Amino acid sequence: MAGLQPDVLDELVANRTVTHDEYEVKKKHDELEDIDAASFNEPDGIHDGLEFPTEEERLTLRRVSDPLPWASYLIAFVELAERFSYYGASVVFTNFIQQPLPAGSHTGAGGGGDGQSGALGKGQQVSSGLVTFYGFWAYVVPLLGAYIADAHWGRYKTICWAVVIALIGHIILIVSAVPGVIEKSENAMACFVIGMIVTGFGTGLFKPNISPLVAEQYQKSKLFIRTLKSGERVIVDPVYTVSRVYMYFYLFTNIGALVGQIAMTYAEKFIGFWLAYTLPTIVFLLCPIVLYFGRNKYKRSPPEGSVLGTALRLFAFAARGRWSLNPVRLWKNFNTDDFWEQAKPSNVVNKPEWMTFDDRWVDEVRRGLKACAVFTWYPIYWLSYNQLTNNLISQAATMDVHGVPNDVLSNLDPLALIIFIPIFDIFFFPFLKRIGLNFSALKKITAGFLTGALAMIWAAVVQHYIYKTDPCGDRADSITCDSVSPLNVWIQTGSYVLIAFSEIFASITGLEYAFTKAPKNMRSLVMSVYFFTSAIGSALSEAWLPLLDDPLLVWNYGSVAIITTVGGILFWLSVRNLDVQEDRLNNLASGHMKAQAHEPVTNEKAV
Repeated sequence: MAGLQPDVLDELVANRTVTHDEYEVKKKHDELEDIDAASFNEPDGIHDGLEFPTEEERLTLRRVSDPLPWASYLIAFVELAERFSYYGASVVFTNFIQQPLPAGSHTGAGGGGDGQSGALGKGQQVSSGLVTFYGFWAYVVPLLGAYIADAHWGRYKTICWAVVIALIGHIILIVSAVPGVIEKSENAMACFVIGMIVTGFGTGLFKPNISPLVAEQYQKSKLFIRTLKSGERVIVDPVYTVSRVYMYFYLFTNIGALVGQIAMTYAEKFIGFWLAYTLPTIVFLLCPIVLYFGRNKYKRSPPEGSVLGTALRLFAFAARGRWSLNPVRLWKNFNTDDFWEQAKPSNVVNKPEWMTFDDRWVDEVRRGLKACAVFTWYPIYWLSYNQLTNNLISQAATMDVHGVPNDVLSNLDPLALIIFIPIFDIFFFPFLKRIGLNFSALKKITAGFLTGALAMIWAAVVQHYIYKTDPCGDRADSITCDSVSPLNVWIQTGSYVLIAFSEIFASITGLEYAFTKAPKNMRSLVMSVYFFTSAIGSALSEAWLPLLDDPLLVWNYGSVAIITTVGGILFWLSVRNLDVQEDRLNNLASGHMKAQAHEPVTNEKAV
């Protein structure tokens, strides 16, 4: 892929702008600079022989990305196949649950023209509730998946078992839709729900481990100097490299989602739900094949026991004598400059037995908790994103689809991502840097909130005009309404494109933020916290179920837009001081459990 080549990057990555705020942070946080400087020349088998920047160079030289390793592509392909199966199957859930089985059908296929596919006929509220539960379940389980990987199995083994479990779930989904079962609504419903639970469990074990594994294939973590063919000295920034890993990882994700969703919506409409569940299962079988044949190429982090317990003990130790029933005093006590300093092993006279880490690991835990604090705002963002998986599909069914399956419109989201991710990576983000705008991770997340809110405003306006133009008026979404609005279904495009922009800003950056801010032996755990925010967002979405009925749908989209806008503004106000510390937090030295020396890891050949 041309966008990944170093020569192109060297030309496109813009100068880094250093603000006055960054100098102020240096004055207030000298310990961060001391840690960084002390660790740069330590031999570790990864950075040996590299030239590291001086403080002046760090603040003035432009930064570029390193090439990406081949192993990242293999892992990204596994993600592509898994997302094909996940989204390919789930894209037809709404019609399978909400719409009734067409008269005389044994497969649920709607056929050509405006025929509507369906199976269980449970209505939009039940459909939205079950689809929302599925998202909630799939993003609660990552907490367990992260614990298993970090403490016992490691990421690779956990992923392999996750694939086996999810495969069983896909097979159960197929059974729920085969002729002979689908006609018996209650039996099909029971089988379908079991399939959702098993598949969601496998997905939950998979998600928090595949995301760190793809970025771990790039081993460097320290800034270093490279001289280009032109003679220019530049800084190779590992954080920029990881950011680009996740940009293209997300691209692979959405290629799988796009192809899976388009193919399955037509399979559902013209053949039946059994095929819409079978084809994703077949593609999913590529996951174990690629995992097996690439097993010797992957960098794997070994499990290190219950790191979470140690981190919690560390926090409790640091919080001694600082608890207060007064919330204002408690906040101040927990945010003093010496909160973590007095918990570092070098500052503890009689160390407890569990304190088997070094001072640097304490700094990493502090940084990881800052990331988790950032993620507490994400459930508000997911409120707007979750409208994509069910309600916009239902909205499309009330408009003139011109023979296109109503759920095919949801593919505009992954299509927009496939188009715009390279554009943002190669042109838009470098352009912002050239004009002196430091569009940092936290600024991107804020932009994600606001573009998500704009998507909901667009959906609310469309819903308003559906009510105005549909012969059934403000009962357009009712199952008893046989007519549709004459509005062309493609006017939904704006909502999907804006949601895609919000994902580039907020969702991709969330993956990057979780990986770069977590201690190395807690990456799955911090990643699972990020995914858990999606589960909370799904749970919050359940509160909107009473609005998912005529004539309240305009209020559904409008209220989500307002909440997301306010949430985005409050988010930025809460993190703006953290934003100016970004560079120094990214370049903390690596800490170690049991105060052991870092074992060198040999890099694979990069491309």
